[in-house]
Amino acid sequence: MTGTTSQPPSKAQLLELVAALGTAQWQDFAAAAARHGLTSVQAKLLAQLKGPVPMRGLATLLVCDASNVTGIVDRLEARGLVRREPDPSDRRVKNVVATDEGHETIRRVRAEMQATHSALDALDEAERTTLYGLLDRLRPGLEHRA
Repeated sequence: MTGTTSQPPSKAQLLELVAALGTAQWQDFAAAAARHGLTSVQAKLLAQLKGPVPMRGLATLLVCDASNVTGIVDRLEARGLVRREPDPSDRRVKNVVATDEGHETIRRVRAEMQATHSALDALDEAERTTLYGLLDRLRPGLEHRA
């Protein structure tokens, strides 16, 4: 904030700060992904795979056309980071699942996000706990529901 007033920040000021932090975090994520030979979108897809996800569901999560997801998954599959498997309830649906190597790769990408880790080091344990609680309260209102 500017000046010496003790006014609480406006929603616009908060949104500007959240956007700046999000952009910096995304740039850090993309740089770490590139060190592993991944595009930022490939790494984002890999990060979404906590369990089997249908191809169409990935398109929704990535906010892109399903045909784009096919190419992304093809490249990740060629590297052994994901595999396709039929959905047990509908064999026409293909689910994408991260391999052990895929899980390990995205773990390393996240661990190597030095700018983000350094920024968080500025907070003590109590501040990190408070920030986590506040961000967790915002999450449900910001996540897209498929």
